[in-house]
Amino acid sequence: MTERQRYGDPFAGIPGRRLFVAVPLPGDAAAAVVGLVDGVRGQGLPTGMHDVRWVRLDGLHLTLRFLGPTPDDRIEPTAQAVRLVAARTTPIDALIAGTGTFPAGPRPRTLFLDLTEGAGPLADLTADLGTALLEAGWPAEARPFRAHLTLARSDGLAAGPLVAGRLADGLGSRTIPARIDAIGLFESLTGGGPARYLPIEVAALTGS
Repeated sequence: MTERQRYGDPFAGIPGRRLFVAVPLPGDAAAAVVGLVDGVRGQGLPTGMHDVRWVRLDGLHLTLRFLGPTPDDRIEPTAQAVRLVAARTTPIDALIAGTGTFPAGPRPRTLFLDLTEGAGPLADLTADLGTALLEAGWPAEARPFRAHLTLARSDGLAAGPLVAGRLADGLGSRTIPARIDAIGLFESLTGGGPARYLPIEVAALTGS
């Protein structure tokens, strides 16, 4: 059984490149997050306990909008929407602090780092992106935006609460500053381990 079959990929078999829009985490902030994760993973797990599924640490990002399988003829209008939003958005000073899970409680599916600063401007950026994508032919996003940095998916595994607690302990009261200065359209490539993220269009935030 493949990982996609095991976890019930809802998009398996649907044609088109699987796209999403995100802001890349800058190098210094990414390095701090990698150090945190390496420390947690280095602690190991009790015998017989399956580890959570960590994201690839060479492509850390904050997702703004998941688009899903996209036909080739819709890629350029989508990239143009990203460029337009970038041109009218100023860089955002964010602060990563605290951890969390979706959902909260004893059976989390997603483990993440939270933002204590910059969430408001990122929400504004996401709203502007939603308008641009609507004009490019995408439907409106029904789900509310919550700024967060996904680190792992546990899907009800027993290790989920344990690893979430270790992340919280490892970060403690530290904060990680992150200056968000770009937005990108990415393709998610699945299979053979954690998803890889291929940049299709990355545009600097140059608004005044």
